[in-house]
Amino acid sequence: MTSLAVGVDIGGTGIKGAIVDVTTGELQTDRIKKATPEGGKPHDIVAVAKSILDELAPGADVPVGVCFPAIVRDGKTMSAANVSKKWIGFEAEALFEKELGRSIHFVNDADAAGFAEQQFGAAKGKEGLVVVTTLGTGIGTALINDGVLIVNSELGHLEIDGHDAESRASFAAKERDELSWKHWAKRLQKYYSTLEALLSPELFVVGGGVSKHHEEFLPLLDLQAGIIPATLRNNAGIIGAATLAARSQQR
Repeated sequence: MTSLAVGVDIGGTGIKGAIVDVTTGELQTDRIKKATPEGGKPHDIVAVAKSILDELAPGADVPVGVCFPAIVRDGKTMSAANVSKKWIGFEAEALFEKELGRSIHFVNDADAAGFAEQQFGAAKGKEGLVVVTTLGTGIGTALINDGVLIVNSELGHLEIDGHDAESRASFAAKERDELSWKHWAKRLQKYYSTLEALLSPELFVVGGGVSKHHEEFLPLLDLQAGIIPATLRNNAGIIGAATLAARSQQR
C-alpha cells in the first residue's frame, strides 16, 4: 500500500483536505480549509475540492479519498445532509473523477472518521466490534469489526420512544432544548443502551466537537462496553478518507 494519500472532507459549512501518511495517520501537510459554497450544489462543491487539490499538488499516482455527508453506494450519493438535495441519487464519484482528472474513492463521512479512530485514534488496535458515534448536528455512526469497516450504518436514525434518535440525542438537540449535561446524558443513556442491546460492541468511541467536553457527560453513562472520547477530532474524516482510498487502490 502506498504510504501517502489525499483526504478531502466535505461538510455542510466547510471543505478541508490534506496529504496523509496512511501508515501512521499523520498529516504531512497543513490542513487546507475553505467554505462550502452556499446551496451546496454538486458542481460548486467539486470546484472547491479541486482548488484544494491544486494547492496540495499531490503526484498523479497519489490516491485521493473524499468523504461526504451521505449514504454512499458504489460511488453514488443516496442521501444528503446539510447540502443540496441534488446529491440524492447522484453519481458523485464519477463527477469528481471527471472534474479532477483522476481516480477518486468516495465514502460516507462518519464511516471515514470512524475508520480513522479505529486505525490510528482512540480505538487503535481494538479487536471485536467498535462503534464510533459523532454527536453534532445529527448522530453519525460507524461500525468497525476486527478492523473491517461495515459501511452506511446510519444508526443515528434508530427510532427510540417514537422519535428519530438524533432528533433527541444529538448535540444540536441538547442546544435546541437547552438541556443541562445531566439531562442530555439521560437521553444519551437511552440511545447508547439501545445500541448496546442490538450490537453488544466491545467499545464505543464518541466524537464530534462536543467530545472536547467528554468529562461533562461520559462519566454519567452506565454501559457494559467501554465508552471513550475520540482523539483525532477535526482531522478524522481526512485521515479516514485518505486511508480508505489507499486501501481501495491496493485491491
